[in-house]
Amino acid sequence: MAAGVEKGVESQTSLSVQPGADLRVCVFGPLAVERGGVAIALPASRKVQALLVYLALSPVPVTRSRLCTLFWDVANDPRGELRWCLTKLRAILGRDRVVASGNRLALDLSEGFVDATAVAASVEAGLDSLDVDALQTLSASFSGDFMEGLEIERCPAFNRWLAEQRSRFAAYQAAIQERLAERLPTVERWCDIGRAVPAESAEILQRRAALAVMPFRDVEAGDAAHGGGVAAGLTYDIITRLAKLRHFFVIAQGSVFALAERDIGPAEAGRRLDVDYVAGGSVRRRNGDLVVTVELVETRSGRLVWSENFERKIDDFFSVLDEIGNSIVSSIAAEIETVERNCAILKPPSSLNAWEAYHRGLWHMYRFTREENATARHFFETAIRLDPTFSRAHAGISFTYWQSAFQRWDDLSHDIAEACDAAGQSLMVDDRDPVAHWAMGRALWLHGRHDESLTELQSAVDLSPNFALGHYALSFVQSQSGDPKAAILSSDHSRKLSPFDPMLFGMLGTRAIALARMGDYAASAEWALKAAARPNAHANILAIAAHCLALAGRLDEARGFVAGIRKSRPDYRSADFLSTFHFQPETAALFQQGARQLGLN
Repeated sequence: MAAGVEKGVESQTSLSVQPGADLRVCVFGPLAVERGGVAIALPASRKVQALLVYLALSPVPVTRSRLCTLFWDVANDPRGELRWCLTKLRAILGRDRVVASGNRLALDLSEGFVDATAVAASVEAGLDSLDVDALQTLSASFSGDFMEGLEIERCPAFNRWLAEQRSRFAAYQAAIQERLAERLPTVERWCDIGRAVPAESAEILQRRAALAVMPFRDVEAGDAAHGGGVAAGLTYDIITRLAKLRHFFVIAQGSVFALAERDIGPAEAGRRLDVDYVAGGSVRRRNGDLVVTVELVETRSGRLVWSENFERKIDDFFSVLDEIGNSIVSSIAAEIETVERNCAILKPPSSLNAWEAYHRGLWHMYRFTREENATARHFFETAIRLDPTFSRAHAGISFTYWQSAFQRWDDLSHDIAEACDAAGQSLMVDDRDPVAHWAMGRALWLHGRHDESLTELQSAVDLSPNFALGHYALSFVQSQSGDPKAAILSSDHSRKLSPFDPMLFGMLGTRAIALARMGDYAASAEWALKAAARPNAHANILAIAAHCLALAGRLDEARGFVAGIRKSRPDYRSADFLSTFHFQPETAALFQQGARQLGLN
């Protein structure tokens, strides 16, 4: 990221920075810019204004190619037009605030203020620490629609991003109003307000499953735990981490604590909040151990979806809490996704909404066959047709093209281009969704742009440290052409976060490759066998097992896997294996050595 950009975002955690800011950008209502307290006349070009806001809100520098795709879908010279717009931006903001680093662009707003960024930072950091005056100031900042009147003709990608941002800020506005109502002297007013949210926010709720995490009970402290302590801290942490996954609508902390303080139990809270799932649990100490009990209930049926006891020795208290929190968040996310996928499968395809079509696509995607991959793409496309602003459906399409390229099922160059395009669409819609960065990181890997791939994948796990597939993808890239030790750490962490993941065969396989690169052929073979034993392991995973077993001298077992591969791919050779993965020359030579012993050359 350009120097000063991160600092600028961190400085905007409260609207209290507004009066002293040298530069002010207000995007609620008509776009307005002030420098030194003087209003700046903006150019008539909507693209210049839209480019300003897009860069101001981007959490990471943006490539020029992405901006060209975003704003100039049909242009003779998109890069020339981008240069013209940047000239106008420098005149508005000051030359030094437009930062170019290689092919990437960013705005240095370390001394500036953006109302939308300040609102987002306050909401995402948690509204519970703000008093009524601060909440009212936040609420008053919504003086109009986000980027009012800035739709751009013949720029569908930008308009999709704009629609998603409007939905996001409508949800933020609802959260602020909800928290403000809770802070008013008569808490009963909150129940009258309920979930009365703007229409845009209601669309989000229809698209995503809604979850409430009720405050954990401290068994020793009793009701006092609602006010603080380990149980309350764990609850806050879980809510925050689940929200960062951006896959579910997670009820704000203040709402669930307000209901708990009124002795409203999880079942009744679920009905009042109108959520699909309610999670909760308890914390206690036993013989020097910390014991956390968790339950996840589906409110539609009252069915207990998942429950678990986590018991850890209290050697390093905060480390133990972090580990337990990771396990709880990952398990809740995985269990909800499984339930949603299974529900979508039971419904007639013609009756699916966008959320259900997306999960139907996931169900088929994880079968890892050519036919199921095509079916998955159909359902992801259905989800986008129903909701063009559904970031994860675009990422799902990218995954299907990535899978087709990786398996060499269709035209390779076409699949790579489509994987990149769909990942770009996902980022344009929601560049704070870790799955969008994950999809782009994998697409860049297909292009052989490994450093850029790692940057995008690191962005994914930075946005959501509990995103298991992000850690797995880091392991995937590092295992082939990067640091094998880092690959092992990422593989282990991904499996710890999601021990029953549909991509578990890949998590195990990347560890096997990394160990082979480190010369530990015996361990490599064992991990490769674990990968190949997974029920959805495909030919390339079996090839990892064959090559690693050969290096370990276990030739009979290796030849058994070769025979298994050739049942579905009779012409499979070591060259197919080596061209599928992106190994460094010395690693390719190592696996060729094993292939010669198997007759795969």
